[in-house]
Amino acid sequence: MSDSARPTISIVVPLYNERANVAPLLDRIGGVAERLRESYDFETVLVNDGSTDGTETAVRAEMTNRPAIVLVNLSRNFGHQLAATAGLDIAGGVAVVLMDGDLQDPPELIEAFLAKWRAGYDVVYAVRRARPGESRFKLFTARVFYRIIKRLTRIAIPVDAGDFRLMSRRVVEALRRSPERNRFLRGMVSWVGFNQTAIAYDRDVRHSGTTKYPLGKMVRFAMDGIASFSDIPLRFASYFGFAVSAVAFVYALVVIAFKLFSLKPPAYTPGWASTIVAVLFLGGVQLMSLGILGEYLGRVYDEVKGRPLYLISDIERS
Repeated sequence: MSDSARPTISIVVPLYNERANVAPLLDRIGGVAERLRESYDFETVLVNDGSTDGTETAVRAEMTNRPAIVLVNLSRNFGHQLAATAGLDIAGGVAVVLMDGDLQDPPELIEAFLAKWRAGYDVVYAVRRARPGESRFKLFTARVFYRIIKRLTRIAIPVDAGDFRLMSRRVVEALRRSPERNRFLRGMVSWVGFNQTAIAYDRDVRHSGTTKYPLGKMVRFAMDGIASFSDIPLRFASYFGFAVSAVAFVYALVVIAFKLFSLKPPAYTPGWASTIVAVLFLGGVQLMSLGILGEYLGRVYDEVKGRPLYLISDIERS
């Protein structure tokens, strides 16, 4: 917190191989801070998530002539959600803005966030109205994911909203008391509750570099989101098992009836095709059910080990 009468706003930015984006990102954040300096003090918490491209060096170079920069170096790459968690734990502001470091989230929207926060909202999240520069496949899969998770979960997770948002101190403290490891922050913020509102915006194209969420990571992230906030997949496995068992039971009764009354099924053709289809179908159902159980069991295993969510190598302040 600042010693002045102005409240301090923390801006948390996880960084992984974003060297070329550091300077323009801080330039734009600095512009926002300058426009609002009569009302707020700002600190920018940059979490270096094990970058290998010189991101740490780029941040240090900017810290020589910029105030209120906090560099948090993690001991290795822990992933975006845990890097963001580390930043939230370090941030000391009365409100915290979480954003990405690729400049797809425009820092200029922070001013609108703060206006809503002053109006009494604890969470102000940005909803993507347009997403230029992204492939049709990614847009389609993102749209499907948000609709699926909305139907599967019991909490109201906003559609088309990422992690770009402002959170009040009491929301941040609630997140800090939630030490789950397979984190889905946007879902956790929705679970916390309090007064929440949205601001629509057109997302910018990435300033430079490549996405840190290729297809494999996106699938994993989607699974984390669903498994963290819904047990419906477990119930689906049970319901599907009961349905298949019911069909098999009815079929068994039919077969027994044909045997008892020496009847020949219509269009009966001896062979193994139907048997193979039945075996493969039931085997697939069993493997799918085991896979769903394994996903949840793996998360339980991660939790009971009790390891720290992340490890910090060092913290530097300008």
